[in-house]
Amino acid sequence: MTKTGLLFPGQGAQKVGMGKELYDASPAARAVFDRADAALDFSISAVCFEGPQEKLNLTDMSQPAILTASIASLAAMRERGELDEGAVVACAGLSLGEYSALVYADAMDFEDAVRLVHKRGTYMQEACDARPGGMLSLLGADIEKATAICEKVKTAGEIGVSNLNSPGQVVISGEIAAIDEAEKAAGDFGIKRAVRLRVAGAFHSSLMAPAGEKLADAIKEVDIRRPRVPVVSNVTAQPHGEADAIADLLVRQVSNTVRWEGSMRWMLQLGVDKFYEFAPSRVLAGLMKKIAPDREVVAL
Repeated sequence: MTKTGLLFPGQGAQKVGMGKELYDASPAARAVFDRADAALDFSISAVCFEGPQEKLNLTDMSQPAILTASIASLAAMRERGELDEGAVVACAGLSLGEYSALVYADAMDFEDAVRLVHKRGTYMQEACDARPGGMLSLLGADIEKATAICEKVKTAGEIGVSNLNSPGQVVISGEIAAIDEAEKAAGDFGIKRAVRLRVAGAFHSSLMAPAGEKLADAIKEVDIRRPRVPVVSNVTAQPHGEADAIADLLVRQVSNTVRWEGSMRWMLQLGVDKFYEFAPSRVLAGLMKKIAPDREVVAL
């Protein structure tokens, strides 16, 4: 029997118009967008469908927008009878996408999740404004090279490894001056290419610690339950457990390294041979081609 894994995208996947075709074609998807609008007391649907891109790119907008589009995509797939729920053995989401995965697994109600990630985005933007930073993708790197680069430039500012995405793709995150120096030094460590990411700040670094503190208070207001399907934690690359531990890991996730490759390898060891990636992204399918090119990934 096919074992299926579900993947949910993170911030950066947003684009104006996302979800509009789903909204028009699927009553189930339309209901998800309507529920998000009601939960937030403003129209995240309008931001998704009409933008402008500058507004959609704001951290406090893109996070609830992507979560809503992902869950709407899931709802449409269910409505069409295309998802065999019995075959789903695990799910995961990249950073923000972890909240979408928890919604799928009934560990968190959709309305709670969309409100929570709106707050998460606000807190992260505040942290970005307080301490400007950036992120640098190192192509052809491993954790040893990335760590060595961070060690070399740390006198310029705080910096560290933020994402272990796939073989040959590691992201570092930190203060602007440190990222500048890391970009200059990358070639000395055999890095094929260093690419600045279009993000608001130094996500998944110590610069986000204040956001994590505020998020910890907000999470206390949310009813979190043990997932009915394993959801892999970004922080540990292992499945979530009880509610208190989930809350703690979601707080830590804001300023800790995202262990995406490790998360995918846990799912592969579980025997997952087919993956679905939900709207609005194909990024995770691309990463899977580097991690396990023989596995099928359907990007919805």
